[in-house]
Amino acid sequence: MKRFAILLACAIVAMGAQATPQQDKMKTCNVEAKGKKGDERKAFMKECLAAKPADAEPGSAACEKSAADKKLHGAAAKSHIKKCMADAAASAPK
Repeated sequence: MKRFAILLACAIVAMGAQATPQQDKMKTCNVEAKGKKGDERKAFMKECLAAKPADAEPGSAACEKSAADKKLHGAAAKSHIKKCMADAAASAPK
């Protein structure tokens, strides 16, 4: 029983040690928001957490805009964006 309790405690610690990308983003935004208070902090945090990472896939914004321009929705839009991204990756210089 004692071994099981130790093993369970180790598993809980190991699970808690790995932060999700959202938790990492929250931590970064909190550091950047240092010194801001009230509505200013709230607005900053909202914008910071909603922002896409700078290393997002190249061309994704252009592909999403293309799907919107063609008025595609749901599965059709996802399919179009996926194909557009694949085409952009294939034509990108290496």
